[in-house]
Amino acid sequence: MGEYYLSEVIKATENYYKDKLSVIHTEFQVDDISECLVKGDKNRMVEVLQNVMENAIKYGDGKRICISFEEEEDCELIQIKNSGCSLKKEELPNLFDSFYRGSNSTGMKGSGLGLYICKTLMRKMEGEIFAGMNEDGFCVTIVVGKA
Repeated sequence: MGEYYLSEVIKATENYYKDKLSVIHTEFQVDDISECLVKGDKNRMVEVLQNVMENAIKYGDGKRICISFEEEEDCELIQIKNSGCSLKKEELPNLFDSFYRGSNSTGMKGSGLGLYICKTLMRKMEGEIFAGMNEDGFCVTIVVGKA
């Protein structure tokens, strides 16, 4: 556990995925983020963000991925939304279980450990991660404690 500026991790994530997503013609938007010092391990947060982004690329419809932010009491919420979602709503509670793969993963590579690892890392950093869906697509929310 340490402290780091969340904006540094977000900018690095944005820079990494900007070119990758432009090649596959996926619209990529990252909202502005305020300078905010948060608790946790910077490298593990990069790992969590990359895992969620890779899932958004793999399981979304390829049209749009957006990263937005909200402040809530002593936390910063990072929301990664992708358009399109073929997951069944009743599968949501199992997404963070080890070795669980949704019905939309048929024919795709993976072990079912990515989101389980993300949840484990976020809890070790005194944060949280959860998922939801609506008619527009899928959203993963990462909750990070402010320092």
